[in-house]
Amino acid sequence: MSIPADKQLEREHHPDAISARLGIKPRSQSVSDAVLGGIDGCVTTFAVVSGVVGAGLPPSVALVLGFANLFADGFSMAVSNFESTTAQREFIEHTRRKEALHIDKVPEGEREEIRQIFRKKGFDGAVLEEIVATISKDRELWIDTMLTEEHGLQKESPNPWKSAAATFLAFLTVGAIPLLPFLGGAADVQTAFVWSALLAAGVFFGIGMLKSYVFDKPMFASGLKTLLTGGGASAIAYFTGYVLRETFGIV
Repeated sequence: MSIPADKQLEREHHPDAISARLGIKPRSQSVSDAVLGGIDGCVTTFAVVSGVVGAGLPPSVALVLGFANLFADGFSMAVSNFESTTAQREFIEHTRRKEALHIDKVPEGEREEIRQIFRKKGFDGAVLEEIVATISKDRELWIDTMLTEEHGLQKESPNPWKSAAATFLAFLTVGAIPLLPFLGGAADVQTAFVWSALLAAGVFFGIGMLKSYVFDKPMFASGLKTLLTGGGASAIAYFTGYVLRETFGIV
């Protein structure tokens, strides 16, 4: 028997439940990395397929270029994600060290920053001074507060290795799907292309729906939006290949 949403919310906000939840260290999530990698992987390979078919090239070209782009672009995207996440971590640590130095060198100035930050939130008088005193007597809390309130940074950042791995695996797994019909010995390139398009459309729509489920968004609208985005990129590739074939006589 399912629990009504209101009752479930009440249970989740019971003091014991709140205490247990806040006692768990936040874990970095890789859903966004996997979604991005999956969408980009499918767009990459299906765009290659569309360009090849639009240009009238043989199916073997779609396979060669598709798998070459699959591994090369997947690796490139994973490395880029790794470097980006690492840079984010390094920036957070740099800011943390800078704030620690400021607290050591000009503690009164840093207390005044805390005071002004919380005054803007509506605190004043004795309550404000108690907040300043409470925060400034705990050095780590003080640094964390400056990190989030002054610089708008999170205390924790995603693990670069997990982000890169999630991106790469999603890119390869999902990106290989539009190439499958060309491995199955289809009667002709057009038949393979139709099956590839259907698979790619299903992938785009499915990823959009999965994303909406994870982030509590309208499922159909999210699926349709992702489908249109991926389909638009593939249509550009197809017509580019077609125009080049008609203009330069590519066969």
